[in-house]
Amino acid sequence: MNAIQMILVVIVAFLAGMEGILDQWEFHQPLVACTLIGLVTGNLVLGVILGGYLQMIALGWANIGAAVAPDAALASVASAIILVQSGQGTKGIGMATGIAMPLAVAGLFLTMIVRTISTGIVHIMDADAKRGDWRKINMWQWLDVCLQGLRIAIPAALLLAIPASQVRYWLGLMPAWLSDGMSIGGAMVVAVGYAMVINMMASREVWPFFAIGFALAAIKDLTLIALGAIGLALALMYLSLESKGGNGGSSNSDNDGTGDPLGDIIDDY
Repeated sequence: MNAIQMILVVIVAFLAGMEGILDQWEFHQPLVACTLIGLVTGNLVLGVILGGYLQMIALGWANIGAAVAPDAALASVASAIILVQSGQGTKGIGMATGIAMPLAVAGLFLTMIVRTISTGIVHIMDADAKRGDWRKINMWQWLDVCLQGLRIAIPAALLLAIPASQVRYWLGLMPAWLSDGMSIGGAMVVAVGYAMVINMMASREVWPFFAIGFALAAIKDLTLIALGAIGLALALMYLSLESKGGNGGSSNSDNDGTGDPLGDIIDDY
């Protein structure tokens, strides 16, 4: 990995760290962060595959009250860097997925440190607000967000400073039972993400599309673009038939309502 690629990886890591708090452009999401790192390092396919695996795991991560979810930003960035430097290609996907779990916990510890520092910064901003110094308030806000970016960029830079040969050597020392266990465990956690997606989407209307999708995926001659075009066409056909079915119902349907006043209000809105 040359110097320009390392700089681009650190920039991606910095953006992912900030987005873990801002949550506007989704750079911290595994599918985006891993894909960008794969793009800048010349391993786009590996980045997309790893990002897809980790995204399925991160579907179940959410902040609940004061409980902060595991950090997807550090897990995505660090595991993608390790995968690229390992030189194992797609064979290292399972290993990288397994490593992402403890990295997510480490990222949670780092964000707790930064949030603690942010508490002191908020008090400083309160004092500036009493004086009406809006320029300093804006400066402290930028500094606080940049600290979140640095909590991912600094570990990423440290990983990049380790020679790829050394990373391969350390991974080679990993016993087979541990590497295989990490691959199996990572695959099992990904299955939970798939189950969550199906649980959210499963209905009588959607199940036929699941069956069609699995059948089409078995056709090797179809590209991802072709599958996407078929999926879009099926969705448009479904929406068109649904609207015609709704209009073709009984003429008194608008007056009778559904028996659920709240549902009727939401439908009208």
